[in-house]
Amino acid sequence: MALMPKRVKYRKEQRRVRARKATKGNYVAFGEYGLQSMEGAWVPGRTLEAGRVAAQHFLKREGKLFIRVFPDKPISKKPLETRMGTGKADVDYWAARVKPGTMLFEIAGVPEALAKKALVRVAMKMPVKCRFVGRRLSV
Repeated sequence: MALMPKRVKYRKEQRRVRARKATKGNYVAFGEYGLQSMEGAWVPGRTLEAGRVAAQHFLKREGKLFIRVFPDKPISKKPLETRMGTGKADVDYWAARVKPGTMLFEIAGVPEALAKKALVRVAMKMPVKCRFVGRRLSV
């Protein structure tokens, strides 16, 4: 089942678009290797679930997979061939706001070669360009 919030204060949101780089959530925090977005987009919850399933299937329950984004933005869509007016449409799906530089997935507990292969499979499912990154050691 796709990710979505349990409750929201307001059912529908405006379609804001911000073309800025990510300042939060842009580094590997929980795992050893990560998948970082290079573009901004709305990533649907079912796409994140498809990436999770692909990684889990490839890793065969080895290591730990972290999903760093959550789809909390309701995206509404009117049916085709509908006349103008009659108000805003119902929520079609939930999406995560992804800015350039946002960390999407992280993996811990597996060798680098295996993590890279798993995250390449996840990147194929994502609607944005992604790159493989490692943890940066700070002194």
